[in-house]
Amino acid sequence: MNKKEARAYFNYLMGLCLRNEEAFGPLALTLMNEQDLDELGLMPEEQFNLIMSTLKVMVNEPKRHGMKIEWMRKARGLLDKTVYNDPQLAQNLDYEIKKTEAELDIYKKAMHPPPRYDFQDKQSLIVQCDAPEYFLDIAPKRASTYYQNKFVVSNTARTAQHFGGGPRKFDPDNIAIQREFSGSCPPFMNSRVNGFHLMLPFDLKITRKFDEPLEGGLRIYYSKMGYSFPLSYEVDKLVSYYDGEVLDISMDDPNLLFVSVSMVKEPEFKFDGAGPSPGAPPEQVYPLTVLDRLVAIGPFLQVVTNFKVWYDASVMSLLVEGAPDLNDYGLAGGRGMLIRTHAADKLPAYAETTKEAWMEGLSFNFVNIHLGLLPAHDAAFVPYNTPMFSIYPLVAQKHLTWTSIEGMRESSKQ
Repeated sequence: MNKKEARAYFNYLMGLCLRNEEAFGPLALTLMNEQDLDELGLMPEEQFNLIMSTLKVMVNEPKRHGMKIEWMRKARGLLDKTVYNDPQLAQNLDYEIKKTEAELDIYKKAMHPPPRYDFQDKQSLIVQCDAPEYFLDIAPKRASTYYQNKFVVSNTARTAQHFGGGPRKFDPDNIAIQREFSGSCPPFMNSRVNGFHLMLPFDLKITRKFDEPLEGGLRIYYSKMGYSFPLSYEVDKLVSYYDGEVLDISMDDPNLLFVSVSMVKEPEFKFDGAGPSPGAPPEQVYPLTVLDRLVAIGPFLQVVTNFKVWYDASVMSLLVEGAPDLNDYGLAGGRGMLIRTHAADKLPAYAETTKEAWMEGLSFNFVNIHLGLLPAHDAAFVPYNTPMFSIYPLVAQKHLTWTSIEGMRESSKQ
């Protein structure tokens, strides 16, 4: 932007300001952040007016105070160079800076109070799984990148978030004032970026019809509420997976589920298992292993990743559920709370709890991925490294109490 363009743009901004246009604040702040106002040829008075006008329309929220203080200080530094240089105005600015700094300090203390309880020991979640490097290191990084890319908020939208609450006019196509995006919501993003997500290093496809299965392998199920049965496909017929009996099931039966997988696509994935099919290519071994463990439970598919978690159930429980954006792929995820050792395992699994000293007092559970097609969807395709199931550690219920503020006030008087 040359000086002539800067002059025209400054006049345009001040026109927006005079008309109380909502776009003034975001556009002015963008100019102030991205351009050197001295190099643009703006006089000290013009810079001072631009800064003070922008501060006037900025949202009065404590989390914005750091930015407000920065620009008030810049305005204070410009004041001595302007015709507005007046002791009373300087005193007012100094007062506003100190007042805003005090409010920011109150806000920071409220947002980051010292811990009320002294937790001496950090709780551990101990994992046994087929590919620990992938699930505990690579996958969390991929999940964070996935959500950051999916819900990225542009610099324009971030700037617009600093303004609002003033006079508004209907202007839905003005990019400068658009700020209401999913990525702008901290709780929404925290559930995604800060959650622990299970994913797969290969593509997964689930359909109700035999529709171009992926190259890594295929399983077929008759699956409806209350009943499921594994099938195979031989010579244009559906047969029992167990004994090859030909079954009178049409290929377009609405209760059929076709599940297929691709080869491994995550370049850093490592798996040392043998797999169910000797001689399979290395990149097919793990997908076939997961496919071999796959079971249907009514209309849901249980994808067994052999992800076993050990934890202290007296202190915490684990909320497991479909990843927050699973419905974007046409799928619903199961949900459950793990509060103690799994109660339906085989006896050797319980005997294992006495084998090593670190297992003493810990519960264990397998976290499997439970998926079901949404009612309005006949197919779902989930690309590799897509979050599919989430695990959220929670404080055990017996360590929590729900109390009204009135109850707390009464107890404090005693």
